[in-house]
Amino acid sequence: MDIVFLHDLEVECVIGVWEWERRINQKVIIDLDMGWDIGPAAASDALKDTLSYKDVAKRVTAYVQDARANLVESLAQGIADILLGEFDLQWCRVRVNKRGAVTGARDVGVIIERGVC
Repeated sequence: MDIVFLHDLEVECVIGVWEWERRINQKVIIDLDMGWDIGPAAASDALKDTLSYKDVAKRVTAYVQDARANLVESLAQGIADILLGEFDLQWCRVRVNKRGAVTGARDVGVIIERGVC
């Protein structure tokens, strides 16, 4: 399986369970690895035959900003559902990083894989 990736997508959103977190925007950093057959696009050299990471980035950004999720787990699952359902992927890996959420740790978050690799 080929992989199209989109890493370090930064999105400002409401995320968190604490009252103070619900009143502010915080940055999450998203990495996406998406199973996609690049053969047709490689042969045709045509955008219509590939997975548009621009379209993926726009859709995921809109979702994250609208979700107002409590947990990064919920956010990651919602992103995976969009990738598999709307972009016709067979497999995806979603990493959601809530940088700085834990004192002393730079990166914290979740990585999920969904679909069949």
